[in-house]
Amino acid sequence: MKPIILAVDDDPQVLRAVAQDLRKRYGETYRIMRADSGQRALDTLATIAQREDPLALILSDQRMPEMDGVTFLKEAIKLEPKAKRALLTAYADTEAAISAINESQIDYYLLKPWDPPDQRLYPILDDLLTDWQQMYKPGFGGVRILGDRWSSKSHEVKDFLARNQIPYTFLDVEKSAEAREIVQQVKEEASSNGALPLVFLPDGKRLISPAVPDLAEQLGLQLKAEQDFYELAIIGGGPAGLASAVYGASEGLKTVLIEESATGGQAGTSSRIENYLGFPVGLSGADLARRATTQAKRFGVEILSPQSVEKLEVDGPYKTLTLSNGSSFTAHALMLSMGVSWRKLPAPGADALTGRGVYYGAAMTEAMNCRNEKVYIIGAGNSAGQAALFFATYANKIEMLVRGDSLASKMSHYLVERIEETENIEVHLNTSVTACHGEDHLEGLTLKNSNTGEEDKKEASFLFVFIGAAPRTDWLGDQIARDPRGFILTGPEIPEEALDTWPLERKPYLLETSIPGVFASGDVRSGSVKRVASAVGEGSVSVHFIHRFIGAL
Repeated sequence: MKPIILAVDDDPQVLRAVAQDLRKRYGETYRIMRADSGQRALDTLATIAQREDPLALILSDQRMPEMDGVTFLKEAIKLEPKAKRALLTAYADTEAAISAINESQIDYYLLKPWDPPDQRLYPILDDLLTDWQQMYKPGFGGVRILGDRWSSKSHEVKDFLARNQIPYTFLDVEKSAEAREIVQQVKEEASSNGALPLVFLPDGKRLISPAVPDLAEQLGLQLKAEQDFYELAIIGGGPAGLASAVYGASEGLKTVLIEESATGGQAGTSSRIENYLGFPVGLSGADLARRATTQAKRFGVEILSPQSVEKLEVDGPYKTLTLSNGSSFTAHALMLSMGVSWRKLPAPGADALTGRGVYYGAAMTEAMNCRNEKVYIIGAGNSAGQAALFFATYANKIEMLVRGDSLASKMSHYLVERIEETENIEVHLNTSVTACHGEDHLEGLTLKNSNTGEEDKKEASFLFVFIGAAPRTDWLGDQIARDPRGFILTGPEIPEEALDTWPLERKPYLLETSIPGVFASGDVRSGSVKRVASAVGEGSVSVHFIHRFIGAL
């Protein structure tokens, strides 16, 4: 069945014109539906949801009697949270558009009239529909996963596919008789440690509990470098690494990027980035990662993922990288942008239940499992706030657990306000998790109030952790100077004693490490500002110094 685009306007002439333009561009791929009021549109959405028809986009006018566009879209998100939402406004309705951004979480607003549509309508809708298609998981043609929703291995596979924006369908063996029957059929082939998850590829091939690199190879992802030498090698595909790749390759450097899991890094898991310059309605981390990855590939960047670097050897101007699969290659300049990972929750039971109710980061693949459930979130930074607002559209109740006595000390003001305005989010200050309970999956938490010392046990099935940040730099050894917490020192931050073996007359460049030609940017760099925009800035600015380094060789 074709995915649906729903147009909503109370003016018959305008609605007819919108539908005509939509059919002209999208009629072969999408089913165009119309509604002449907000209430009729909600009734239509209820029917669509009941039939489980795919809804890609809602395009609503603002000025409608009884129920305006902002109010309608605010209700629409409850019925179809995955659909893209756009608002049509008049020039005088800028305030309505801003209200829609804040209240209805729209993806874009367009000004009327939209003529010519080739310039003022289609490019915007093309972008929104491309974003939706990346997250759309059709019932046929994509990867199919049969597994247990409480299996850490099933979560790992789903998370890998979702973060790499590979469509998949998940069948839970607890709920699907078809899944149980198929699992029973392959039991004899399965190893003694269990058959789940089963992964069926689009070509019909079946994988039994595959390791992520094996699955990636079967899906055609690149794990090995095509060449022996590059001018620029980048380790880490977050915003800083992707910015370095785009600017380096666009300026003529032969560039390769190595990413351990999926491009976008920690930012790529963010449900919403709302303060990134130039995107007034915000964008998801997945959208940002997809756009930047496409941009990098367009300029010829070679991306190896999922792949990790095991060893760095420096011989004068040559940096040799050995990958986890045993292959190696050499580069003149090296960018370290590995980012950071969430710190593990120091509570008994947390490790055993990771991937089985305890998750690190947003883990948006679990959103549907959280529908009508209670969700606990630990953390007080922007990532935790964005996750709380995202899961609030699925879960009945969000309980935010904050170790400090305020959200405002670490979280952006706009997020604090949004959380305070969201009815099903409750914030518990001075509260920490001291234990996680459960056998096959998370069943309860022990919470402790730091002011009173009192502990309270709560039933819980979902806990998302956003605490602290640990740099991924242990594999570098002692050859590159780092601060006591493991973050990489650059430029004037490098102490004189760490430059005893520095071979050049000049001092290290602003983003250069204690080894000439090795640079660092983004969250892994000591003293960096932990924001997406600053990471992009560092990654792009570093290319200027990389050119100067290579030019001097």
